[in-house]
Amino acid sequence: MSYYDVLIVGAGHAGAQAAIQLRQMGFEGSVAMLGDEREVPYERPPLSKEYLSGEKTFERILIRPVAFWTERNIEMLLGKRVKAVDPVGKFVTLTDDSEVSYGKMIWCTGGTPRMLSCPGADAKGIHGVRRRDDVDAIMARLDEINQVVVIGGGYIGLEAAAVLRKFDKKVVLLEALDRVLARVAGEELSRFYEADHRAHGVDLRLGAMVEKIEATDGHVSAVILADGERIPADLVIVGIGIIPETAPLIAAGATGGNGVDVDAYCRTSLPDIYAVGDCAAHANGYARGAQIRLESVQNANDQAKVAVQHITGQETEYDAVPWFWSNQYDLKLQTVGLSTGFDQTILRGDPATRSFSVLYMKAGKLIALDCVNMVKDYVQGRAHVISGAVLDQAQLADASRPLKEVDLA
Repeated sequence: MSYYDVLIVGAGHAGAQAAIQLRQMGFEGSVAMLGDEREVPYERPPLSKEYLSGEKTFERILIRPVAFWTERNIEMLLGKRVKAVDPVGKFVTLTDDSEVSYGKMIWCTGGTPRMLSCPGADAKGIHGVRRRDDVDAIMARLDEINQVVVIGGGYIGLEAAAVLRKFDKKVVLLEALDRVLARVAGEELSRFYEADHRAHGVDLRLGAMVEKIEATDGHVSAVILADGERIPADLVIVGIGIIPETAPLIAAGATGGNGVDVDAYCRTSLPDIYAVGDCAAHANGYARGAQIRLESVQNANDQAKVAVQHITGQETEYDAVPWFWSNQYDLKLQTVGLSTGFDQTILRGDPATRSFSVLYMKAGKLIALDCVNMVKDYVQGRAHVISGAVLDQAQLADASRPLKEVDLA
């Protein structure tokens, strides 16, 4: 049985950052990163944007060159998957029944795309967007398809729809709720993006419930809605969230529900096992202390640093301000903070100019911003979100006044 001082399970952003941080902190023990894909760590956000569009090759989205990991003596255990964890014996069992033991373990497995469960959901030609293989399969068929149905009006679905329109594909986007981005943004932003996608030729349907998938010779041929409408489809992209990959930890006794619970140092309830990234549920100060999972590169990187600092003897609690981004058409959306629970919004600028910000307030405090082609607002608003100060609302609404010059109320 092989042994590593630190075993990192998961080879995405969080796992890569944990390995990088260990060496940057001067950790000299043995380190291995175990991942179920064959590739060394690569960036996930470009998959539905620059990689799908062909603007970036796979080599350009690698987190580090292949040689980087060898030079830093970080062993790559790729194409492998953990099926069981023994927290007492401190080893994991892989799907091939081999075993790997550890001194400390950092669980960074992220999640798998939530796929359809309706009749016909197993037809060929239905894809998630989470891995290189997912997008390669879509790209391989671009020349032979014309009609695409995108299910889900979150960032993944909207970004994929935007890229496919650039390829002049007919795109129908189905969102079950009454607006896109309903779980992450206010109505002003939702309506703006709905209008923009429609202006670019996307047939965007709200309140659209999928009843079943129709297949011809085993391949998707149409999506049938609950009202009986039949939408022809050469290819279907599903973007309806992820399921955290935590089953082996939960089976081993770790506390968790929607993900695996971690404390301020990213420790699970199991000894010497940390969890970071999309799969880690933590009490977040920017969510008013609620136990949440954050699906973002920021969270993956910052939690990885906290876990490594704790392993190397530094106790720094996780308290990073959340941030996100999305590129669609010529629109660069940058978000800072969490808008959950807002009681008021303030609009800065005019959406008609394609450059504006939506400010989310709670009890007079700025808790989050959505900035569309407004980089200065994003940069300057961050400090206000962190400070939690009560600000002058008239000045906040004045787009000609820099956010850094807004006075206290």
